[in-house]
Amino acid sequence: MAISVEGLASAVKGRVVEPGAPDYDESRALYNAMIDKRPAAIAYCVDEADVSAAVGYGREHNLPIAIRSGGHNGGGLGSVDEGLVIDLSEMSEVTVDPAARLARVGGGALLKDVLDATHEHGLTVPVGIIGTTGVGGLTLGGGMGHLTRAGGLTIDNLVAATVVLADGSVVQTDSEREPDLFWALRGGGGNFGVVTSFSFKCHPVTTVLAGPVLYDLEDTTEVLAWYRDFLPALPDEVSGFFAFLSVPPAPPFPEELHLRKVCGVAWTQAGDEESDALREARSFGKPLLDGISPLPLPVWNTAFDALYPPGDQWYWRGEFIREIPDEAIAVHAEYGPAMPTWKSTMHLYPIDGAAARVGHDETAWSYRDAVWGGVFAGVDPDPANAGAIRDWAVAYSDAIKPYGMGGGYVNFHMAEPDRVRGMYGANYDRLARVKAQYDPENVFRVNQNIPPAA
Repeated sequence: MAISVEGLASAVKGRVVEPGAPDYDESRALYNAMIDKRPAAIAYCVDEADVSAAVGYGREHNLPIAIRSGGHNGGGLGSVDEGLVIDLSEMSEVTVDPAARLARVGGGALLKDVLDATHEHGLTVPVGIIGTTGVGGLTLGGGMGHLTRAGGLTIDNLVAATVVLADGSVVQTDSEREPDLFWALRGGGGNFGVVTSFSFKCHPVTTVLAGPVLYDLEDTTEVLAWYRDFLPALPDEVSGFFAFLSVPPAPPFPEELHLRKVCGVAWTQAGDEESDALREARSFGKPLLDGISPLPLPVWNTAFDALYPPGDQWYWRGEFIREIPDEAIAVHAEYGPAMPTWKSTMHLYPIDGAAARVGHDETAWSYRDAVWGGVFAGVDPDPANAGAIRDWAVAYSDAIKPYGMGGGYVNFHMAEPDRVRGMYGANYDRLARVKAQYDPENVFRVNQNIPPAA
């Protein structure tokens, strides 16, 4: 029986899409095609008042509420069966104050929107590596990417936010206004309200020297052993994530390497004058390819968008890692080359440097002593391969877990409730208390959920 959402369309100014509408299937589609949810309605809110009205409607009608910005959430937690999806994509404006080095970003903006707007002023915000990701989901989970070592996590650059709370009220929060809420938003996921606007401090970066240096799979043990020692000693302005991948079958990669399984490091250095550290990195071993070149930062930060368009099947797992002993390298050397499909991949993102100089208790992100955030991602466009990519990602993640820190990045997980406490680590109990203060009825529960403290 269909859930009635009578009255919703008149409660909000934005468009409401219900089952049976010609664009319903398009509207409910998520980035991860492994997730197939059928909400009772999707409300495309146009401002805070719309969001407040939609939250009130969902609460009054006992509908589960999901919040969607970019729709990239691995577990499909930007949607919900037989519930209400509050879609923020109409609230995507980005304004930049170059003198103050601040960017005000709508809750429905995508990373590429922010990168393009700030780049016009010679500035940027440290964000993730896929331009079609929503700013909201990325930020609330933490936000790690190419510039994490140099500029911190995305949450480390958040200075204020506008939030619609579970009771429909709208609050402004920063380090002085609603400080507990501001603390929780920086890493606590979507548990505390709907963020309709983010204000970020910006960094003066326009050009990077960036690209992959790829090696034969037979060099995996040697490359990874070198990388684990070399990377943490680098100056903050140089970063590089270790990866297993299959070479994409398209330019700029040479045809003879297309679809070849390789290991490598995707390097990034701010500025176009090569540092000694990057020069040393490029000189290691016998690369199959050195793809480093000067690039406008938005080009590098969206370089993987075409490779990973919406509609692929995804299975994600994450792990925080402080050290990579030889035993862990042996696990990587076993599972990495066993990638079941050409789009499947494993990345080790450096999250030391500037990110590590923030205290454990300064934000809700509780893994400041981690050196890497690992992601194990089984990916393929064909639903027939969903089982294979899931099995590989789970087996790889489980095998490396003994060498991890007991929790993985909120944004790198499917819906696995038994793993949630580990995702928030030492800050979980405080987050549960803040949840009780701002959402005592757990209205915002379609997420990596933190139930309110009793």
